Amino acid sequence: MSHSRLRAIPSVEAILQALGKFSLPRPIVVRLAREELARLRRSTGAIPKPEAILPRIREQIDRAQRRRIQPVINATGVLVHTNLGRSLLAPAAIDRMNAIASHYSNLEIDLETGARGLRAGYLEDQMALLCQAEAATVTNNCAAALMLILRHFVRGPERSEVIISRGELIQIGGGFRLPEILESSGAQLREVGTTNRTDLEDYRRAVGPTTALILKVHRSNFSMDGFVASPPLLELASLARRARVPLVEDLGSGALIDTAAWPGVAHEPTPAESLRNGSDLVCFSGDKLLSGPQAGIIVGRRRLVAALKREPLFRALRCDKLVLAALEATVELYLDGQATTNLPTLAMAQISPETLRVRAESLQRRLQELSPSGATKAIDIRVASGQTPFGGGALPAATLPSFTLDLRPIDPHLGLAELAARLRQGSPPVIACLAGRWLKLELRTVLPEQDDTLLRALTAALRLPC
Repeated sequence: MSHSRLRAIPSVEAILQALGKFSLPRPIVVRLAREELARLRRSTGAIPKPEAILPRIREQIDRAQRRRIQPVINATGVLVHTNLGRSLLAPAAIDRMNAIASHYSNLEIDLETGARGLRAGYLEDQMALLCQAEAATVTNNCAAALMLILRHFVRGPERSEVIISRGELIQIGGGFRLPEILESSGAQLREVGTTNRTDLEDYRRAVGPTTALILKVHRSNFSMDGFVASPPLLELASLARRARVPLVEDLGSGALIDTAAWPGVAHEPTPAESLRNGSDLVCFSGDKLLSGPQAGIIVGRRRLVAALKREPLFRALRCDKLVLAALEATVELYLDGQATTNLPTLAMAQISPETLRVRAESLQRRLQELSPSGATKAIDIRVASGQTPFGGGALPAATLPSFTLDLRPIDPHLGLAELAARLRQGSPPVIACLAGRWLKLELRTVLPEQDDTLLRALTAALRLPC
């Protein structure tokens, strides 16, 4: 490489000066600039002028900014959207987190005695009360809760087998498969029954001297119908007691209200019901239908919960002060009878279709005013009826009647995929759905106070005048 060519490459400092102000920390921008300049040194072509280099670096800066965790507008209609952070926290939970985050706290000190206290003691008592359990504890997610349970009960070759129905060997989000989680704990799976039918006799034949526990997994992220069968939990609990092995149920979705109260939604089993029907331990997620922060909650018999907390692994899986604070506030809303009105995700599920239709028609009218008819018309806009899924491994067979605002660009140079990309890369990002020839915006998961922001995002993506 000639020295004259190298001299044509601007310095990092010159690039930084030309970029002006940027919102990322300086070391990040320096790294991005150096990477671009290193690419130019490796290339064999002519070195572009500095003004041609800057847009490439700005593009990398923008890309880095989009990778930050940031608020987005969820226009997918999926209430518990795993990729978008699952359930929204209640204002009371956010306030509690802010208070704890900005001050020292009594996380592990007894304010009465001054001695070291129990982390999460208050939360565990209230969670047990809510779930009608003898005791409760929390871990950082439901998979961790199940892993902790397995670590305790699976004890070498003498207690190595976990009995589970083949129809319950589920896969959860991100490609994680329940059999792999179980086997990573050292457990040996004893699969019983078939994919669609498992009888009590299947479990009875499988129980033996090396059985560590019987595991029941609720199908919270898929449903089966037709020629299917599984034994009632009461009968399975009776078998477990006779065999003197624990019965553990992984409920996953964590419903603590009667979901059948929502029109067209089936009843989802609750932890209290599972315990009444004989489960020794029940675990479930905190950020699905419970509508709290990410956590794995374990409720059940006092001696078993106490034993789990003595496991060395428990310390590695415990929650931090912010999660505990948010869970405390969430549980208190349930105990006060305010969950369905004050937890945003549960409140969204109760919005009437008529309310959504009115909002969609208002946005349609305002967009049409910005996109005049005739030769300059930019988009087709319609309001259509639809169905809202719950998502996130909760109520897989249930949907709620809803309305969508549908867009279809008329400009041949603007396709649906490009419009969706523009919305995702806007500020704030808007996540929508593509269905056939339309881009659909589902308003059930768009907060009412976000309607004006959504309109601005749409006008920016469509290059309409404001």
